[in-house]
Amino acid sequence: MLLGEQEQFLSYNGEVLVFQLSKTKLVEGAADKTMNLCVRRMAFNRDTKMFVQKSSGVFSMRAGHLKIEIICCSCATDSRTGIILPCILMKKKKRNNVVKYLLLLLHSSNQFEQSFHFKLDYELKEDIKLFSGPSVLWRHADKLFYISSDTRTVLSAPIQLSSVVWTGEIEEEGTVVLGIGTACLPESEDEDEFSTSDRAIWGSEFFGYAIETQKMLTGTCFMPHAYSRVVSSVYVCKNEMLKKQLRISLVAITHKNQLIWFQDGLPKGVCELPYEKPWSVKTAVTSSNDLLFIVSFATGNTCVVQRRDSLQVASKWQNVKSVLVDDFVGTGSEQLLLLFKDDSNTDVLSAFKITDLGEVNYASGINYKHDVPPAEGLQENGLLTVKALETRLQAGYTSVRELQQHLGLKRRVILESCRALIDLVEERTHILPTAKEVKCRREHRSFLNSAEPFEGLVSLWDDVENPPHSLSKETSLASKVTEHFIEKLWQRVVGDSLVVGVKLTESFYLSLSDVSLSLVMDQDFSSISPIIECQNKIIKLNKAFSALSVSSCQIEPPPKKMKLDLDSNNDLKKGIPKRCSRVQLYGAKTVIAVTSLAPLLAFHRVRCIVLLHTKKKRHRNDGLQESKKVTVLCGKILLSLEDISNGKYSVKILRDNSYCTGSMEDVLAVLAVSVRFSFQIVSSDYTLTPVNSWLLGEMECTPFKECHDNIFCHKAGNVYGTVFNWTLKNPFEGVLTLFCRNLTVLFQCLHSLTRVLPPSCDVKLLRSGSKGALTEQLALALEKEILTSRSSFFSKESKVENSLTWGNEPGKKISDAPVASLLDSEEGVQQFRKKLQNEREESVLSMNQTMNGALYREIALKIAEAQLSSDIIVWRLS
Repeated sequence: MLLGEQEQFLSYNGEVLVFQLSKTKLVEGAADKTMNLCVRRMAFNRDTKMFVQKSSGVFSMRAGHLKIEIICCSCATDSRTGIILPCILMKKKKRNNVVKYLLLLLHSSNQFEQSFHFKLDYELKEDIKLFSGPSVLWRHADKLFYISSDTRTVLSAPIQLSSVVWTGEIEEEGTVVLGIGTACLPESEDEDEFSTSDRAIWGSEFFGYAIETQKMLTGTCFMPHAYSRVVSSVYVCKNEMLKKQLRISLVAITHKNQLIWFQDGLPKGVCELPYEKPWSVKTAVTSSNDLLFIVSFATGNTCVVQRRDSLQVASKWQNVKSVLVDDFVGTGSEQLLLLFKDDSNTDVLSAFKITDLGEVNYASGINYKHDVPPAEGLQENGLLTVKALETRLQAGYTSVRELQQHLGLKRRVILESCRALIDLVEERTHILPTAKEVKCRREHRSFLNSAEPFEGLVSLWDDVENPPHSLSKETSLASKVTEHFIEKLWQRVVGDSLVVGVKLTESFYLSLSDVSLSLVMDQDFSSISPIIECQNKIIKLNKAFSALSVSSCQIEPPPKKMKLDLDSNNDLKKGIPKRCSRVQLYGAKTVIAVTSLAPLLAFHRVRCIVLLHTKKKRHRNDGLQESKKVTVLCGKILLSLEDISNGKYSVKILRDNSYCTGSMEDVLAVLAVSVRFSFQIVSSDYTLTPVNSWLLGEMECTPFKECHDNIFCHKAGNVYGTVFNWTLKNPFEGVLTLFCRNLTVLFQCLHSLTRVLPPSCDVKLLRSGSKGALTEQLALALEKEILTSRSSFFSKESKVENSLTWGNEPGKKISDAPVASLLDSEEGVQQFRKKLQNEREESVLSMNQTMNGALYREIALKIAEAQLSSDIIVWRLS
């Protein structure tokens, strides 16, 4: 029999946790012996539009004559595992005024665990907060106290404050408490110096206190001093440390019934609230990427403030029991769950509303099958209006694109005219682009922009195909035509390797495939070959310039119907091994070759020609794609022993506070000479937070200033210079990529890493990049295999047509005489039988077409090469 009941609500992973505290009377008239803390996990059913119970759990406590209550509940991180768990703070009050508090953790199996307990000679009433650890923080007699699962001892902070407005995590500071305390005015000042209003303003101050470091944070980085006295609650939306300066974005509610948005300590917007006595504020990010501020009032009212061009009250409700924020309907974004007071119904979730002020809108007491409420009809009309506006906006965007294309055409006409004028003044022959080059450019731009192609500039004379010519002539011609596609040629010396890079324009690079570099010595050495051996691999970097994958050289053509974003390089994640060369892509523009430095130093001073070898992609009329080999002269480099001794081409990576300074060329050079290994780390019981601590702590790593995802190891010894890339897929799984000099360094790093990983961790070597990248490569390889078979089939049909052997004479046609006339006589029947036999033999022969051996070998070789590429990737995935 239930005698009394308490309820607390908490959202966790899209579910609603309902905590109820109830007494159980065993025998009529007997004293209460046990108290049960019950939990029910409620999930929203989108079919019935109601909350249903998924599971439940019970925690029993011996009560006797003790008074047991639920103080508060929240979600906090368990420091042992790094998992966020629901926490419940319980109170047991004894007769001798001693109060015992218990902090319970709720696991996914609905089992309760007592984290710790503590006793006080007073009751907790003011500013009680639960935070990571788990830990409990409260204010008593203007002093701050806290206890955690690690210390299990009540500690006091050396500060005095009149209220706590926020508790949470701030980057590089740990757990921080924001509060308001009494300001210390100068004692020498006369009391009459300050007016009553001045003392009201300057008599209190807003500040922060970091619990782990016991460090005071100035309040001016959060808000101006004048707001200290009126603020009642704060929510920090974003915090980051930039150039040793804390950048804060927060929203605050005041005793003046206002909501104020602060950015880096300055007010950026204010909104008048519709009710009095606001006491808490929280945020939600909806499916339309809107940031909502949910304000709760002491009177049981709630309102939502929307931040767009300005802060505005978007909606408000009265008689609200509780407000929760989570993804309750499973759309991948957050919604509000409003629980209303309903005395007529004993069910805890009988009166509710789920909304994101947009597409999601569910409420209790509505028959969704037969009744459509007016609000939902208005919402549908609003969505149709938005779609119509989006269509108009898209049409306007298309018009702007067409205007930009027209302006681009005018600019190219002017540019080409200027080049022709310069060539005329300098008495040089001006070379206009050929029709084939213009067509290739137009097709490439049309593929990228999905719009009408630009009109190109072509010669007014008839174009004549260039006859086959030597490599030197092709190189000379290519250097004249494509000279403006080369942006920069650079070189670096890393250890015993020479790294040479060529930066291309993005539009030129995207039309190429199978890119490689060659180094040819410019001097005349009769006893040795002038061609320098180079090794190659491909490093692809995303928009933030983080190393994503490394593979061997060939680049596949992009799959059909793929949308390319000019601001992103993720669409260039493709690579199929074909030949041993070492080529790197930075921002889809830079091609890099690596060769041994020692043989070149034997000549003391050597000049090398840098050649770019590639295949230019061209689309045929039948929809297939073919490539033409192109060689481009990129320029010359000069290498001397004196310059190397002076460090002219050395990599300069220095440690500047929290970053590594160095150009992108230095970063690429280090990655080019390193060996890449990727490991998948999976932990089933613990989060992988120790990996980040290990990188920044024991390995002494700092991120590159030009690419923050890659971090450079400064630890003394063999591991110095190792580059790491740590990517978390979720708190329990991540991929660690190492760029190291040799296997010895790799084993040293792994040995150090295994000492900090949880015992149940599974570390697996990835053969070639992530599974997702290999899957994408396999799709591209299979597409190429299909296209190769298709093109070979059409080639066979066209080439063997003239070499077929038929049973009948060429051009002989079967008589179209009616069958009935042939069957009138025995001679006609024999004639019909003979003709039928001839047609049957002719049909069999037409299915057995023959071709010459050379054509068959060519087709078989192409198909075998395509199948080999697919088989290699399947082996890597296995």
